[in-house]
Amino acid sequence: MGAMAASDKPTADGADWAGASETTLLDEALALAPERGWTWAMTYAAGAAAGFSRGEVELLLPEGPRDLAALWSRRCDAAALAALADVDPASLKVRERIHRAVSARVEAAMAQPAATRRWTGFLALPGHLPLGLRLLWESADGLWVWAGDTATDENHYSKRAILAEVLGGVLLVRLAAGEEAAAARLDRRIAQVMAFERWKASLKLAGLAQDAATALGRMRYAWG
Repeated sequence: MGAMAASDKPTADGADWAGASETTLLDEALALAPERGWTWAMTYAAGAAAGFSRGEVELLLPEGPRDLAALWSRRCDAAALAALADVDPASLKVRERIHRAVSARVEAAMAQPAATRRWTGFLALPGHLPLGLRLLWESADGLWVWAGDTATDENHYSKRAILAEVLGGVLLVRLAAGEEAAAARLDRRIAQVMAFERWKASLKLAGLAQDAATALGRMRYAWG
């Protein structure tokens, strides 16, 4: 992608300029990341390729490669939701919704497999792991919203935590072993999660019975 001359840079309000500039910088970063990784050096090189000074790059991306990594994750989130736009989740069983959602999100990331491979390595570093987990959570949240989840209790959080783990694992398998292995991993994990949810539901019922028995016992013997 050619450099953007200063006169060609967006001149609308600040938000429009920042958004368009971030898009341009990310495009350049995706071309450079396979060789250079997600680093400050790559970030400055992407900025130079887009026609930005180091100062402008630092203004737009104060955390450099971390900001670019977040932009790539969110672009993939948007692409996945766009791919799912014509799918009516209400017409699918829950396991089918999750299969569609995870598959769409993984395919979005695989539009740039080499850059995504370096991206996963970058976010796996100890200093970047919290960011990686937060981005996975964001992805899972968006997919659950698409799937029609309206839970507001603890299930809201457990569903997203589980889906984040499934999504991350399937993406890593896709990068390492290919589409067939990733599909098998996804099917297996969905089956495990559905079995866990059934077990959890039975556990809740048993827990309610135990709580009721305990309460009655305390009333009878004046415990507590």
